[in-house]
Amino acid sequence: MKYAYEDLSDAQFESLIVFLCQRLLGISVQGFAKGPDGGRDAKFVGTAELHPSKAAPWIGTTIIQAKHTNGYNRNFSEPDFYSAKAANTVLNKELPRIQNLRAKKQLDHYMLFANRRLAGNAESEIRKHISIQCGLPESSIYLCGLEQLEVFLKVFPEVAALADLDPIDCPLIVSPDDLAEVVQALASHKDAVGALLDDPPTARVSYETKNALNNMSAEYAKAQRRRFLKETAQIRAFLAAPENLELLHLYESVVDEFQFKVIAKRKDYQTFDEVMEYLIDLLFSRDPVLRQHAHKRLTRAVLFYMYWNCDIGEVDDAETD
Repeated sequence: MKYAYEDLSDAQFESLIVFLCQRLLGISVQGFAKGPDGGRDAKFVGTAELHPSKAAPWIGTTIIQAKHTNGYNRNFSEPDFYSAKAANTVLNKELPRIQNLRAKKQLDHYMLFANRRLAGNAESEIRKHISIQCGLPESSIYLCGLEQLEVFLKVFPEVAALADLDPIDCPLIVSPDDLAEVVQALASHKDAVGALLDDPPTARVSYETKNALNNMSAEYAKAQRRRFLKETAQIRAFLAAPENLELLHLYESVVDEFQFKVIAKRKDYQTFDEVMEYLIDLLFSRDPVLRQHAHKRLTRAVLFYMYWNCDIGEVDDAETD
């Protein structure tokens, strides 16, 4: 069975890796804990049971890192994750911590798991890079991508159950596909919809009332309204046009998914500001159309329209007042 690893939370992915490493290394693998420098590592001290093999197991201290992303079809070679030259990458940010542990003789072997695809040439290049930068033999470095992770879970099927890979426990994850189609269509027809109107439609409930119900901060609400309120008229006109009926249905499917997911996971966020920003970050990370520079503002505007139009968020019974 294949799992949607991108739909897991960071904590769920870390839990999965701990249970897997308990099979590969030994039951005494210690779970991920935040270190003094803010990083999160798991650790095993002793002789590994199976890794890299029973005949020649690792001996000593093994440090394990798990790097999770909500993005689709990501790989180790993407410039945000690894670059031999750029310092501001996921991997290169970890190198000083590995170097420090190595210098203190608190690291003999290093394992990195990520829900990204890992090609053979990239594996060799990255392993060599870590070896040179950290003074660690290449034979003491192990990288695991999606392909090998799938193999491990077939060999150890109980690991997924132990990690509670249950869709009900997944974080606030929504699909960006339908929204991307709506945004792309809206962007291409924006001029035909008409100029921005000075009198945008009235909200179905008082904006202040809705903000109070949803615990949206006054500062965030004011900034949202100032930047995107006028665009709600264009979006409404576009979706109401008879020729855009199919896009309206796509929009409705999006808001249904968003609203039910928000209701289910609302307790995980203190303010609705956090919900909105989490959704935006998630949408941009998971869809190349939405994260295009030309579409970023429009995506935010459509999400604001959903909130303003009471398609997402709590409205109580105020709309009937």
